[in-house]
Amino acid sequence: MTAQVLTLGYLPLTDAAPLIVAHELGFAAEEGLDLRLLRLASWAQSRDLLGAGVIDAAHMLVPMPIAQSLGLGPALPDVDLVMVLSQGGQVIAVSSDLAATMRAAGHSFDFADPVAAGSALHRSSGGRLRVGVPFPFSTQAELVWHWLGASGFDRAGVEVVTVPPPMMAGAVARGEVDAFCVGEPWASFAVETSVAALLLPGKAIWASPPEKGLVLRRDFIETRGDDTGRLMRAIWRAGRWLDRPENRGTAAEIVSRADYLNLPSELAERGLTGRLLVSPAGEMRQLRDFIAFHDGAATFPWKSLAAFFAGRIARRHGLEVAPAMERAMGCFRSDIYRQMLRPAGADLPGASAKVEGSMRHAHAVASEKGRMILRPDAFFDGHIFEPPFARR
Repeated sequence: MTAQVLTLGYLPLTDAAPLIVAHELGFAAEEGLDLRLLRLASWAQSRDLLGAGVIDAAHMLVPMPIAQSLGLGPALPDVDLVMVLSQGGQVIAVSSDLAATMRAAGHSFDFADPVAAGSALHRSSGGRLRVGVPFPFSTQAELVWHWLGASGFDRAGVEVVTVPPPMMAGAVARGEVDAFCVGEPWASFAVETSVAALLLPGKAIWASPPEKGLVLRRDFIETRGDDTGRLMRAIWRAGRWLDRPENRGTAAEIVSRADYLNLPSELAERGLTGRLLVSPAGEMRQLRDFIAFHDGAATFPWKSLAAFFAGRIARRHGLEVAPAMERAMGCFRSDIYRQMLRPAGADLPGASAKVEGSMRHAHAVASEKGRMILRPDAFFDGHIFEPPFARR
């Protein structure tokens, strides 16, 4: 039987690994799929090509379909997030000049303490900062706003600008931004080129920040349910393979190839293993579970996450919060996730929403198979988000 061809758009980031591995290691072929992976230049391009039907599915920032559902983007067909592809993997970095000022003032760059890092950054920058993020509607933007706000920065003193991930190092080198938050390997690339130092991992701010999702047009899901399910199962199995520690080195070699990241494999390996070089001087930091692709229900599209992001986006753009949350929850398709991944043996949470930020440690919850362990999801400042409503 001829394999069904599907075109997937992705940006060259380490967290595109589930799509790349599904293709390279045969998980897609086992599902009767022939994946054509299209490397894109920006998140706006990903959104627009998906809306136009040029690509069938997209590796996309988790808040992007939420923003679309709220009308904060071009008029395109409705899109849905059917599964999360990764949690974590983001890094906040500062320019070499700013890093030198912070070190002179006594900051140790321990890559672990968001309170100390925020305080040091505020003192050294005078409370004024230009920060690069990959897109206005991104987990990186939410991490930056949350952390800087809790660190004493006034919103008027912070300018957040959009920079495509591969261009972050260049933006710092040209003095266009003082700091940035980006997914690997582009923070490590900035260190390798001696223009920045790593200040803080995203998970130090939020223990399990959802980073990328698999996003499809709603009409594709409705009319091509079989292809949707086969794609989700292939990527889910790839994520399971990726979360075995012994496979991370092989994964780094695969994703770094010329067709994908086109970088030395050691740069991809840093983000995949959590062994990160934080400065050009060679300081190394080891971070456990820096990025996750499967374990601890990492791929489940919690409706409470949709409501959390929607509330924050709505407030910044002057939208009514409750209707925004309701619309956003409708585009996080936990129903499709359950339908398509149950046959693959996925353990599924008993609920589709939870209190976000409530778990400082791994926690057992009810699942369709009995009990499952969820990953810690606490915010560094104790922030809790309880969705006002939830539905299956």
